[in-house]
Amino acid sequence: MKHSIAAATMLLAGTALTAPLFASPAHADILVDNVEGVSPDGKGGVDRFEGFLIGPDGHVVQVFHRGDKRPKKVDYQVDGKGRVVVPGMIDAHGHVMATGFAKMTLDLSAARSLDEALSRIAAWVAAHPEAPWVLGTGWNQADWNKDGSGADRMPTAAQLDQVTGGKPAWLIRVDGHAGWANSAALSAAGVSAASADPAGGQILRVAGSKAPAGVLVDAATALIEAKLPHTRPDDRDSALGEAQLTLLAAGVTTIADMGTTIEDWQAFRRAADKGALRVRIVSYAAGIDNMSLIGGPRPTQWLYEDRLKMNGVKLYLDGALGSRGAWLKAPYADDAKAKGLPRMSQTQLGNLMSRAAIDNFQVAVHAIGDEANATVLDSIEELSATYKGDRRWRIEHAQIVDPADIPRFGRNGVIASMQPQHEASDRTMAEARLGPARLAGAYAWKSISAAGATLAFGSDTPVEPAHPFEGLAVAISRTGADGQPAGGWQPQEVLSREAALAAYTTGAAYSLFAEDRLGRIAKGYRADFLFVDNDPMTAAPEQVRATRVLETWIGGKLAWSAAQDGGKAGVRRERDPRPEPANGAQGR
Repeated sequence: MKHSIAAATMLLAGTALTAPLFASPAHADILVDNVEGVSPDGKGGVDRFEGFLIGPDGHVVQVFHRGDKRPKKVDYQVDGKGRVVVPGMIDAHGHVMATGFAKMTLDLSAARSLDEALSRIAAWVAAHPEAPWVLGTGWNQADWNKDGSGADRMPTAAQLDQVTGGKPAWLIRVDGHAGWANSAALSAAGVSAASADPAGGQILRVAGSKAPAGVLVDAATALIEAKLPHTRPDDRDSALGEAQLTLLAAGVTTIADMGTTIEDWQAFRRAADKGALRVRIVSYAAGIDNMSLIGGPRPTQWLYEDRLKMNGVKLYLDGALGSRGAWLKAPYADDAKAKGLPRMSQTQLGNLMSRAAIDNFQVAVHAIGDEANATVLDSIEELSATYKGDRRWRIEHAQIVDPADIPRFGRNGVIASMQPQHEASDRTMAEARLGPARLAGAYAWKSISAAGATLAFGSDTPVEPAHPFEGLAVAISRTGADGQPAGGWQPQEVLSREAALAAYTTGAAYSLFAEDRLGRIAKGYRADFLFVDNDPMTAAPEQVRATRVLETWIGGKLAWSAAQDGGKAGVRRERDPRPEPANGAQGR
C-alpha cells in the first residue's frame, strides 16, 4: 500500500484518543492457568499446554503442561476457565496511521456500486459542512462490477462533481495506489490536459482527449497530495489511538508499520512517553530520507519495553494489480497496452537498497507484479555478494510471481511478506488482469515456503482489515467468506495449520528480527497472548474466520477486553487490568 492516506486526513475535532488504554498494574507474578494453550513450538509444530507463569517484567517464566506442578505462591492468578489461549498475532505488514485515519474519514469500502459510492459521498458532505476538503478511502471499482453494472471502469471527476458541492475531493483507492479527484481538486493541484505523467505514475485521461479524467495512479497521486490540508500532530495522535483500538480488538499485539514518516514516528514516541503505546510497533521508514531522520546512522534499539523499534526502510518498485500499476512481464490480459508502472529501474533500486544496507538497515521492497518480483530478486542476489551476514531481505506482497522465479525466494535469506486476505478479495480481479494461463504463481504461499523463504503474514491494513484469524482461514482453505470457490482457489497453495499459524507468529517475528522475544508462549518470551473462542488448529475454516478475541494481553498486562469494550472496538474504558488476588476468588 502506498502510505498516502495519512496525508489525506480530515481535521476532525473531538477525536483525540491519547489516554492510556488501561491503567498499568503494579509489578507482580501472574499465573495463567486452566487454559487450552496453543503455541508454535519453534520447530514447525505446536506446543499444547495448560498454564504459564508471567514474571514481574512481563516475560513468561515457565509453561505448564499436564501434570506439571504449579508454584505454591503467586501474586495473582487468572483462571482461564478452559478457554483457548494463543500467542498475540503479529501483523507483518500494515499501515498504522493510515488505519487510524481511515476511521476518521469517509469510508467507501462497503460500496458495491458507483451509485452507492456517490450516495455515501453525498451523505458525508451533508454531514460535514465545515470540512474544507472531502477526504476518504476504500473505493474499489473492481467490486462495483459485482452488481452487474458493467465493465471494470474507473470513476470520473465529473461523477464526483455531482455530489461534492464544489469542495475539492480526494478519495484514495482501497490499495492506496490510486486516488479519485473531482474538478476542484484537479484545479487546486494544477492538473490539466497539459500535465505530463510523472515517472512511475499516470493521470488517466478522458477518452479521445488529454483532459484528466479524475483518477491518478501511483506517483501521480503526489500532485494532489501536495495540496491537501496539513495534518496536525493532534490528528496523528487521534489516528494512532483509533488504530490501536482496532488492532487490539482483532488480537494484533505487534505490527510492522510499512512506510513510517518522521511525523508518524514522533506520534509513536509521544504516545509511548505517556504510557499510551500498547501495541508493539516495528517501523520501516518511508524511503531513505525518513530512514535517516528516524534512525540516523543505524536502526534504533528496542524502546519502551520492546514497544517501539525502527528496523529499516520501505521502498516501492511497482503499484497494485487493481489499478494496473503492478509491473508485469507481459501485458495485462484485460488491457493489452499496459504492463504496469515501475517506480524505478533496477539500478536505482539497487542504489537505494545499498544505501540502506551499508548502515545495516533492513530493506523491505514492495513488489506485486512478476516483473517487479524478478527485479527485486535480481537486486538481492547482486547485493548479497557485497553485504554479508543476516540481512533478511523482505519482499512485500509477492502477489504475482513467475513460477520460474519461485526457487529464487529460497536464496539469500529472503522473507516473503504476504497477505492471505488479498487472495480471497482479489482472485476474480486477478483472473481478469492476468488470464487463466498466468495464475500458477499467484499468491503462491506454499510454493514460496517450500522453496525456502520464510513466510511472514499480515493484512496490509487498512487495505484489508487487520483480522489475522480471517487470514488464517484463507491460508488453510483458499476460500472466501462465502466458502467459494469449492475446494479452494489454486488449492495446491493451501497451507497446513501449523505453517499458517507460524506465519502470523514465529515467522512474522523472525521477519522483524524479534524471534527471540515475540511470537510464542514460551520461557523468556514477552507475555503477549490472546483468549479466543476457537482453537485454530482444530476448528473448521469458517469457524476460524469467525474467531472472537475475548482478551488481548501485552507484556503480561490486559490491554483490551471484549467484555469491557462492549464487543466493539472504539469504546474506551479505563480499568485496572489486574486479575483477582490468588488468595481470593480466582480471576475471570
